[in-house]
Amino acid sequence: MSQIKQFQKEFEKEAITTRKMLSVVPNDKYDWQPHPKSMTIRQLTNHIAELPVWIGMALNTSGLDFADNPYTPTTINDTKSLVAYFEKNLIEGREALATGNEETFSELWTLRNGEEVYSKEPKSDIIRMTFNQITHHRAQLGVFLRLLDVPIPASYGPSADDMSF
Repeated sequence: MSQIKQFQKEFEKEAITTRKMLSVVPNDKYDWQPHPKSMTIRQLTNHIAELPVWIGMALNTSGLDFADNPYTPTTINDTKSLVAYFEKNLIEGREALATGNEETFSELWTLRNGEEVYSKEPKSDIIRMTFNQITHHRAQLGVFLRLLDVPIPASYGPSADDMSF
């Protein structure tokens, strides 16, 4: 199986779990955060929902410079809009993988802020990091939801709240 096919398979599997997690965020908790150093639920879920677009960025550019492209998140205020935003970005991620060229996977992709270089990695590693970031932040969201006493959907198996796996 090609690396793109493997990425596509994983992307679709993880999208199911991510969609379930995003769909249970309470509409009245978007400004909530468990600690002053933590993101708000709005910031966290927005980031999770936007990460699929990084696949196309990794495949179709040589990097991202925040000095030239300041980060401006989309404002999300409710769960219906959040899930719709995630679905839109899933389409972009799917299209990027479907048209991606494995021959470019070893090319370096640079994340920077002006002269400060955060990372310089092969494009395939950036795609992998994107998947890992989704999983990492989804786990953070699970903790946030647990602290709010929101039932946690099953993911890689049943959860204490959802035995439907």
